[in-house]
Amino acid sequence: MTVLLQPFGKPGNPAGNRVLVRGEGVRVYDTDGHAYIDGLGSLWYCQVGHSRSELIEAVNSQMNTLATYNSFAPFVVDVAEQAATRIAEVSPFEDPRVFLCCSGSESIDTALKIARLVPQLKGDGQRQIIARRTRGYHGVNMGGTSLQGIAPNRENWGDLLPHVVEIDPDDIESAARLFAESGDRVAAVLCEPMQGAGGVHPPTDDYLRRLRELCDANGALLIFDEVISGFGRTGSWFASQTYDVTPDLITFAKGVTSGYQPVGGVLVSRVVADVLESDPGYVFRHGYTYSGHPAGAAAVLANIDVIEKEGLVDRANHIGDRMSAGFNALHGDGILSEVRGVGAVWAAKLAEGTTYERSCAIRDTMLDNGVVARPIGDSIAFCPPLVISDEDLDTCVDVMADAITKHPIQ
Repeated sequence: MTVLLQPFGKPGNPAGNRVLVRGEGVRVYDTDGHAYIDGLGSLWYCQVGHSRSELIEAVNSQMNTLATYNSFAPFVVDVAEQAATRIAEVSPFEDPRVFLCCSGSESIDTALKIARLVPQLKGDGQRQIIARRTRGYHGVNMGGTSLQGIAPNRENWGDLLPHVVEIDPDDIESAARLFAESGDRVAAVLCEPMQGAGGVHPPTDDYLRRLRELCDANGALLIFDEVISGFGRTGSWFASQTYDVTPDLITFAKGVTSGYQPVGGVLVSRVVADVLESDPGYVFRHGYTYSGHPAGAAAVLANIDVIEKEGLVDRANHIGDRMSAGFNALHGDGILSEVRGVGAVWAAKLAEGTTYERSCAIRDTMLDNGVVARPIGDSIAFCPPLVISDEDLDTCVDVMADAITKHPIQ
């Protein structure tokens, strides 16, 4: 029995773990010396690959200079300010503010609080409704759990956040009905521009643009959860740039440091920042002990440097072209029933009638053959490091195809 209480694990049945001890490039290694191509980028985030000396040395240097200090007023750490500036520069916003924290879950709860704060500061206290989309995943803090569009993740936690309404993830008319019925009470819509953990679902045609128009027409904020899609994953720095729709708040984490340090945050557009800044005496009573942590900020700077130097944002589009071609060939052969994705994040939907148990069995066979992927319902998801080679991409596709044939539908 392991002492570690694993995330999304079975506390009463923790057997079957593969204990990882080392990583290099796009591969990780277990205690038995087995190597695995990291086809999921650990958990949707390792853009620059494992054991990059640039990030390790940057964090080590910062630890030797100022290992830790808070950024609560009246202090700010220089490297935190630098990291916020670099994030702002690659964002779709003009002159934004940047809040830093330690995870995507913290960034989501921060954005939700800001979304309700803004109307309060504007004297519009009735605006408290937050809309979520079915299939949406927004972390597991209390706010993010309440805004989960994946129903099982909301179960058994007791009463969750009030004033949350779910809308259809693909049909914009569902959102239009909400605004027609309660438009003067909607504070914000929370939306992954490309839904990730819910199964890798790009938006339907014109959905995001029309959602933006509905929010504008009704005085609501639009929040894009880019914890997975940010920092090059969709072939642009942010998916909002890929789809040419600009929200009011953007949450980020994961790829901002490629996971080398736990950093998340919220990009605050000028529309929102102007409200927060309007009263010089107002105190923003929100923040975390490790907001702007120096070692994390150093990792942000080094990570963005590597992404820029190696052209990894453009590389994501090449990865997408190659994975799409491989998966669509399998689709044409009848091995897959659907292919979904954008940039360097993809899902291969298995044959109709596939159970989650079959998807897990295919995942396990892939692991036995040296490839990490993630089963999500009846699909297998991939989100490889942006430094992955074409040869390794082809191996991921081939290993999955072979695993599928070994687990026919019963």
